[in-house]
Amino acid sequence: MAKVEIYSSMLCGFCYRAKKLLEQKGVDFTDIDVLVSPKRRAEMVERSGGRTSVPQIFIDDRHIGGCDELFALEANDKLDRLLQPSV
Repeated sequence: MAKVEIYSSMLCGFCYRAKKLLEQKGVDFTDIDVLVSPKRRAEMVERSGGRTSVPQIFIDDRHIGGCDELFALEANDKLDRLLQPSV
């Protein structure tokens, strides 16, 4: 599987939905809670090109976006390809 990172907050419903989708697909991901580790929020903003909302999702260091973008990839049958291991 690809390396998946999700910047999230435990209080965020969109974060919950995104993580649930990844779990249903059997994807191991690194969950970076920006409430627990506030210094990681600045890292998230920099990596995501200025986005400050959570979740922010990265697959193999490629910024995917948030929950809506993740579900759009799934709806368009593109998510599974992104989750395949990099060659």
